[in-house]
Amino acid sequence: MSKQFSLACERNRHPIAEVLASKLSQARMPSASTVQRVLEIGSGTGQHAVFFAQQFPAAIWQTSDLAANHPSILAWQQEAALSGVLPPLALDMAEPDWSQALTTTYDAVFTANTCHIMSWPQVRNMFLGVGRVLTTGGVFWTYGPFNVDGQFTSPSNAVFDASLKGYAAHMGIRDMAELILLAAESHLVLAADHAMPSNNRLLEWQRV
Repeated sequence: MSKQFSLACERNRHPIAEVLASKLSQARMPSASTVQRVLEIGSGTGQHAVFFAQQFPAAIWQTSDLAANHPSILAWQQEAALSGVLPPLALDMAEPDWSQALTTTYDAVFTANTCHIMSWPQVRNMFLGVGRVLTTGGVFWTYGPFNVDGQFTSPSNAVFDASLKGYAAHMGIRDMAELILLAAESHLVLAADHAMPSNNRLLEWQRV
């Protein structure tokens, strides 16, 4: 079956939506003060895109991922039949110039559970590209587990980090301090740090 299911997406979608609601309108008509164009990096199964498009119908949600994940994203889109969700773009964070494939800028960028899966150079490429495609004042949301001042925020995150590195040496939970320095290269500043369930965080970066 093309359509894949992620239990993690099912569990975290409502807490994430509560944060996104500060910038995304739940009305069906956009206003000048609300986000209208959202790029999702690493859409995965496609569940988040469909759910958030249902919650925030005034926004246009552009999905993206490696080509191997496109069938599931398209299956979710086709079933939901939502005009606010666009078919996935093939974006690869291993490419330093991935943002040049885009033909528009975005009011917001969202990514979930990608920073600890990508290699550090890929994380850097992602931030640099986001800095190029975000409008001034735009927001970049990064969801997942993050360390604080070099420390794990829970024993379960330490176990998770060890399992990631056991699977692939380039993976691992990223430290917020390192991300703040990385973001500065892309004119992004940390505007908010939202605590989320299961020892995750939703970091909100603003393009200045």
